[in-house]
Amino acid sequence: MSHLFYNAVPQETRVAPPRKPARTYPIGKPTQVYLFGTCVVDLFFPEAGMDAIHLLEREGIRVDFPQGQSCCGQPAYTSGYTEQAREVARAQLKLFENDWPVVVTSGSCAGMFREHYPDLFKDEPDMLAKVKHLAARTYELAEFLLHVCQVQLTDNGKPLQVALHTSCSARREMNTHLHARTLLGQLAQVERVEHDHESECCGFGGTFSVRMPDISGAMVADKTQSLLASGAQQVVSADCGCLMNINGAFEKQNIPLLGQHLASFLWQRTQPKQEGSL
Repeated sequence: MSHLFYNAVPQETRVAPPRKPARTYPIGKPTQVYLFGTCVVDLFFPEAGMDAIHLLEREGIRVDFPQGQSCCGQPAYTSGYTEQAREVARAQLKLFENDWPVVVTSGSCAGMFREHYPDLFKDEPDMLAKVKHLAARTYELAEFLLHVCQVQLTDNGKPLQVALHTSCSARREMNTHLHARTLLGQLAQVERVEHDHESECCGFGGTFSVRMPDISGAMVADKTQSLLASGAQQVVSADCGCLMNINGAFEKQNIPLLGQHLASFLWQRTQPKQEGSL
């Protein structure tokens, strides 16, 4: 068993890969970007996609949302259906032909573009060049707002304690937790509270939650109990797959918390106060 699991190379699977060099960001904001909204946002959290557009447009950026976009291919890829994942990837690549940044409302989907498309097409030189070009101009939304737009947010909301959740792949591949923490830190009336399961998986994992429902249910129960124990009044995440799982568990356990996508949270907190409002 050990021979099979480790492929005869001692400790290989236990060694963390070397850290990648820090990403270099362009100087100045682009005039136009693509938005990849993700299938979960499109079907279950459309307001998050619209609020992402609002945030980008407020920075003076024109947003193009290709109507033919669908899934990034991650569920097929992580389930071992490599050829089907390639078909999905090819369809997405055709939508982003102009040399504009591609902003993604999910760190895990952005990670699929940046980290895994090159692996999918490693044996196809022409396609590999295209996916590497896509990878170089792909940004997770919080990353783009922070490092490319260099936003300075003004908080117009009431005092609030929030807990941040970031998906495993978004944290590992895109450092989304760091970007979101910094943006939340710009909001004067928002206190980010720690919870002891922040770096642990919520149990969603795309097809994992369907194929391993009992394990997934136990994982999200641990996550939601940790969030409840933190004392947070609201949960914020930049990944709607996790939000769908966490919010469902909140509802099932009658926990009076609700998760919201970071885009919607930032947009609502930074709206000008209406006259006569408290």
